[in-house]
Amino acid sequence: MSFYFLFSIFYFLLGLAVGSFLNSVIYRLHSGESFLKGFSHCPHCKHRLDWKDLIPLLSFIILKGKCRYCHQKISFQYPLVELTTGILFLFPFLFPHLYLTSDRLLNINELLFYWVSSCFLIIIFVYDLKHYIIPDKIIYPAIVITFLYQFLKSLEFENWNLFGIWDLPACAGGEFGILKPILSALFASVFFLMIVIFSRGKWMGMGDVKLAFFMGLFLGFPNILAALFLAFFIGAIIGLGLIISGKKKLSSEVPFGPFLVSGTFLALFLGQDIIDWYINIFL
Repeated sequence: MSFYFLFSIFYFLLGLAVGSFLNSVIYRLHSGESFLKGFSHCPHCKHRLDWKDLIPLLSFIILKGKCRYCHQKISFQYPLVELTTGILFLFPFLFPHLYLTSDRLLNINELLFYWVSSCFLIIIFVYDLKHYIIPDKIIYPAIVITFLYQFLKSLEFENWNLFGIWDLPACAGGEFGILKPILSALFASVFFLMIVIFSRGKWMGMGDVKLAFFMGLFLGFPNILAALFLAFFIGAIIGLGLIISGKKKLSSEVPFGPFLVSGTFLALFLGQDIIDWYINIFL
């Protein structure tokens, strides 16, 4: 059995465990509980959950989707978030050619940043889908961490040792350094701010503006263009499907955050391919 396979299993299991924590964060953000302390409990009967109730994916299967104590149904959100996080943690290793723009390997800085950013995006996706709001407690730290990462990445130091553990690689920010992600963030956020102002908050909310700013910092140019295009395209298709099926009306409120998050992940892995396809067809 190769080390690559063993590491892949480890990263997937790590993602499952992190996904379980993200579920706790999503629930406690809404309930007002601290997600840094306290014990996990059933949202229905409030019974404290034992370790055997908290095994990612496996507990849901063993319990057949029901609480061990009150037998109420457990939301499919929990295994889906765990599974999605596990896959996203593993994705750069399964398809490195999609994540990297060269033949080099992922370094620890990129990997940790990708994992942390993915966690923020997953929380935003689920929380906005459930509660129609993008929490400031998530989006502000995401913006700060992304800005700091892009700033450090833009420094042209040959050997900058982070906490004495690993080396931050030489400048990968290109000719414009930190300016490119900042301009991308401003472009995306101003674009959404104009929609908010024009519609008087009926089409978009300020949470979408903040998320767009984060997306610009995270993706940079030109991937931010691909992300926005994909978000609006996916949103239009799903929105039209909901209207045709009678589940939504034209005037119904639909959270746009999940579409922006979906567009971000697709642009992260396929952004350049999408841009090249567009240029070859239309230009």
